[in-house]
Amino acid sequence: MDEQEIETFLTLAEELHFRRTAERLGMSQGRTSQIIRKLERRIGTALFERTSRRVSLTPIGRQLRDGIEPAYRQIQREIAKASAAGRGIRGGLRLGFFGPATAHVLSQIIDEFHDRHPDCEAQLTLETQIDDHLAPLRSDSVDLLATLLPVHEPDLTVGPVLLRESYVLAVSSRHPFARRETVVLDDLARDTVLTVDGAPAYWLDRHIPPRTSAGEPIRRGPSVTTFQAALALVAAGKAMVPLTCQATRYYARPDIAYIPIADAPEAAYGLVWKTARENARIRAFAGVAARA
Repeated sequence: MDEQEIETFLTLAEELHFRRTAERLGMSQGRTSQIIRKLERRIGTALFERTSRRVSLTPIGRQLRDGIEPAYRQIQREIAKASAAGRGIRGGLRLGFFGPATAHVLSQIIDEFHDRHPDCEAQLTLETQIDDHLAPLRSDSVDLLATLLPVHEPDLTVGPVLLRESYVLAVSSRHPFARRETVVLDDLARDTVLTVDGAPAYWLDRHIPPRTSAGEPIRRGPSVTTFQAALALVAAGKAMVPLTCQATRYYARPDIAYIPIADAPEAAYGLVWKTARENARIRAFAGVAARA
């Protein structure tokens, strides 16, 4: 197996999704499939079970992953350490984050980064707010920000995706939806939905659609600037709001129900930095994050 085959196989074994694997590796989905088919022909057996709905490892695939991944990651770490020593990656990195699940993922990446670059100290510095989540970058309060995408700003660079999550609808526990197992996006037109003051329009429309699939307007109501204010208004029955599913893990409370939105596309959290301030430390951290 050459390096590209190993990296493609291990990434697909983690993602279990050909499109996301291709995106992570910066290649086409067709090329990803071609590499895996070639590898399976060489080994003489299938490594992945493929159906129209899912991808999973075969027993042989799991055996191969478990056998080569630790050694390959160790080789990568040693190469990165040698490269860092040659480039002199030293100093510090300040990291901001949007939401506790993103902070958890960043903490794991930081550990890996310190293994590879022991002379560069990366640390979590602050949690950004929902109204202007990009402000810490523009004020130079952080060097890197793990935030909720999309980000389409001319002065910012978007790096690797760190986390994907499904959506839930947060409603008061007294709301009629609280008794349902799921809702759909069109249900947003049946009540007032919170909006976020100061957020870019393209970002707001991605997470709180202005219209249903049938074109019916979704009524946007009270505007908030913090996540806690949003939860307070939801609990009081003033409005409802779509959130990513980390809310169910970190913000469970008896006066709020979180209902899965069955047809909502996944949300993505990614690494973002100020283009004008990009340096070797930022590129090194983004590289570790892309492989994490």
